[in-house]
Amino acid sequence: MPRKKQHEIDAYIGARVRLRRLMLQMSQEALGEELALTFQQVQKYEKGINRISASRLFELANALRVPVSYFFDGLKSAGSGTEYGTMQENNPMAPYLDFISSGEGVQLNQAYLQIDDDVTRRKLLAMVEDIARVAGEDKS
Repeated sequence: MPRKKQHEIDAYIGARVRLRRLMLQMSQEALGEELALTFQQVQKYEKGINRISASRLFELANALRVPVSYFFDGLKSAGSGTEYGTMQENNPMAPYLDFISSGEGVQLNQAYLQIDDDVTRRKLLAMVEDIARVAGEDKS
């Protein structure tokens, strides 16, 4: 019987798959070919619509060159008094995690990390903060 609702952990693991795939600049098609899957199946995994079996998770880890534990990094255990919740709407980190795992977020981080000079990095950060401040004032 099909599931009616996506599980938060499946969505979290899927987001980690997407993030790593984008970090490697790999298309869904390329990942699918490596795993003998369609890009649509990769899409469903990344969105958390379809659960990833243990054997498939192992194959994904190999294809994405990460340990299996990578997909679980950042999850809180059920006994810690908090929910798995990193992907919950009420989580204040959700917008940041969504951006970081987007194509633009990965590109921005990769470009930023290519800047070796600390002074240049700080100036760039100050410039972006100024632009954000001015853009926020324009909305008022």
